[in-house]
Amino acid sequence: MISVILVGNGNVATHLYEAFIGVDEIKVTQISSRELALIPQADVTIIAVSDDAIAEISSKITNDFIVHTSGSVSLNDLKNTTRKGVFYMLQTFSKDKKVNFNEVPFCLEAENEKDHKLLETLATSIGKKIYKINSEQRKTLHVAAVFVNNFTNYMYKIGNDICEKNNVPFEILQPLIKETASKIDYLSPKNAQTGPAIRNDEKTIKNHLNLLDTNQQKIYKILTKSIQNSIDCV
Repeated sequence: MISVILVGNGNVATHLYEAFIGVDEIKVTQISSRELALIPQADVTIIAVSDDAIAEISSKITNDFIVHTSGSVSLNDLKNTTRKGVFYMLQTFSKDKKVNFNEVPFCLEAENEKDHKLLETLATSIGKKIYKINSEQRKTLHVAAVFVNNFTNYMYKIGNDICEKNNVPFEILQPLIKETASKIDYLSPKNAQTGPAIRNDEKTIKNHLNLLDTNQQKIYKILTKSIQNSIDCV
């Protein structure tokens, strides 16, 4: 039996708790970050709070092995004087959307092999995709994730805004969104690129710009230029 203390009550902590309580070999207790004085000892203490709060919270916990779940915070940013590690899941979490942990990459880091094996055991109890990733690698993964997730979702928002303004159902675009995402299972992102920018279709680009507001035009121009600079246009 592995005992786990889960500190936090946000999206990541909520999903982790729900996953762990379904595993017989894990005894998990979830507490708020405001209840640090009540933390009992455990095999692993997982801090799942905002990045800015990790250092302060970890400095107040004396448990033997403490890890955080952040993609952009290094292992050494933990301020506990005991053993340290990272239990980072590269996925977007929303409380109202169930997550299939078998599809979630677990990026693990620890100061010694024994602790890394313990984190592997925890990860494999709820998931399948396990990676040994150090702090510098994890930071680069996190910024890459911002591009493929957060920035991409903002593009969806712009598309939705354009549809709403012109009384067109956004759902018409959803098959295209799904096909674009699934295509990179078979092609590299470079080879999957299509559209007026890669074709250097100046007439279509000009027509598009005339349909957009000032902010949308700026984004369209930046992305178009970036595509044309990074890929040999036909």
